[in-house]
Amino acid sequence: MATRGMLIVLSGPSGVGKGTVRKAMFQDQQRDFVYSISMTTRQPRPGEVNGVDYYFVSKEEFKQEIANDGMLEYAQYVDNFYGTPLKYVNQTLDSGKDVFLEIEVNGAMQVRKKCPDGVFIFLTPPDLSSLKQRIKGRGSEDMQTIDKRMLKAVDEIKMMQQYDYAVVNDTVANAVQRIENIIESEHLRVPRVISQYEKMIGVVEK
Repeated sequence: MATRGMLIVLSGPSGVGKGTVRKAMFQDQQRDFVYSISMTTRQPRPGEVNGVDYYFVSKEEFKQEIANDGMLEYAQYVDNFYGTPLKYVNQTLDSGKDVFLEIEVNGAMQVRKKCPDGVFIFLTPPDLSSLKQRIKGRGSEDMQTIDKRMLKAVDEIKMMQQYDYAVVNDTVANAVQRIENIIESEHLRVPRVISQYEKMIGVVEK
């Protein structure tokens, strides 16, 4: 049986660039982890593809998944639901593959309770003004919605203490490199590898 994979959770305030950083990480086909696609009830943004960026579903479909205990985590954010389908994550981890989640802060806290051995990374903006500019740059939301997101972002940044690592997204390349370094280091932690060496010792002793 394969050693169970590692769960990697990337989250942070809305507009910080989580999706951009995640896409940059997965451009390299040599990376040995799997992206778990989230489910959402929001409308697709320009260029987003169903089943690639998100599973886009109706609110009724999402609520049915919740009722069926089919979500690892979910959250309601600015009038829409976001969440992670549970079955695919468990199957992938059991196969020995690492699973990479890009999710909202509230969802990450739910996963933290269920999977405390996961690696939780908080992506931060260099400052709040740059965060606001990124959100405005999308051109898909009015100022009232942007102001809501900024107020929410302040509350989310306060939750950084619940994470294992904080990574500043000053440039996408820098953020990707920092996250890769974290993942590499986490794979070398003794609690993650000790079972392999216990098996090795057992074979030698026999």
